[in-house]
Amino acid sequence: MTHRGDEKLVLRGVGKRFGERHVLRDIDLDIPAGQFVSLIGPSGVGKSTLLRLVAGLEPPSDGRIDMLSRAPQPDIRMMFQEDRLMPWRSVLRNVTLGLRGRDAQARALLAAVGLAGRENDFPVVLSGGQRQRVALARALIHEPELLLLDEPFGALDAITRAAMQLLLEQLLARQPRTVLLVTHDVEEALMLSDRVLLMRDGRVARDLAIGLERPRHRGDPVLAALKEELLDGLLAAEAAR
Repeated sequence: MTHRGDEKLVLRGVGKRFGERHVLRDIDLDIPAGQFVSLIGPSGVGKSTLLRLVAGLEPPSDGRIDMLSRAPQPDIRMMFQEDRLMPWRSVLRNVTLGLRGRDAQARALLAAVGLAGRENDFPVVLSGGQRQRVALARALIHEPELLLLDEPFGALDAITRAAMQLLLEQLLARQPRTVLLVTHDVEEALMLSDRVLLMRDGRVARDLAIGLERPRHRGDPVLAALKEELLDGLLAAEAAR
């Protein structure tokens, strides 16, 4: 994969309404190339809606979203909580869906996510964590400028989830991407992110920079203090609803 390092995601005055209900209001963000940003907040504050707007799956009601890049059509890929694999296609053919002549790259990616030798298996024989690894490989083979992750590890058990977080961190260390992650897991956000955005009432209530080197350790007292701070913010946002 290549990473030019000149992309930038820009949101100005972004809002979204469904009928009379305002889900998002006045979102202004600048996300430079290679930055990992997490969105946290209570359910219903617009986190996944914002991700869908950035992905182009829905239009904003107000404002504009621009992906500034030298590429005429910057590639944006989204990974969901459900793996969305095609059950009738092998692991390899799920990764190369819509592509031709990329088998060698797909095999290399499957090896990178710990699935070497499973190329000819079908999704039904894989565990939940293995299926998410396939979904991650499928997203990365397109070499996206922007990777959008909508609670991709939310349905996994704690051990598998931690393993997937570590895997994602290692892959991005080798081949940086701009990432926007929606998660309910504050610790996950702190372990992976350069910035954590706390959302409240459809707005960004807190933009917290995580100035810690990687790899990070879950027992780090600085992370523990940041976790406590963000949990207090989440509780306050929940109580204000």
